[in-house]
Amino acid sequence: MTTASEVASLLGRGDDTELVAVAGRALPIVTAQVRAYTRDRGFSGDQPAPDLDAVVLTSTARLAANPENLRSEKIGDYEVQRQVIDGWTLPELAILNRYRRRAR
Repeated sequence: MTTASEVASLLGRGDDTELVAVAGRALPIVTAQVRAYTRDRGFSGDQPAPDLDAVVLTSTARLAANPENLRSEKIGDYEVQRQVIDGWTLPELAILNRYRRRAR
């Protein structure tokens, strides 16, 4: 199961204790979203299948990197465009949809 330290390491900031704390708060949220999307399929107790765990890792990394969900930030002449959380990425959906129950 993904840890907050793994999320921070994926972002190249494994020694950033503040980011590890933010990731730790984001992990249960993202895990709950994955569980809801798959309707608990792919989970054994609290443990997600390895591919679902990868979705938890990547989605948590996006949320931890931009917890305020800002589209852009400008200070003087400096401006940065940020990735916002608008849902799952296509690769994440490819994994999630393998587990999702669908009406026929």
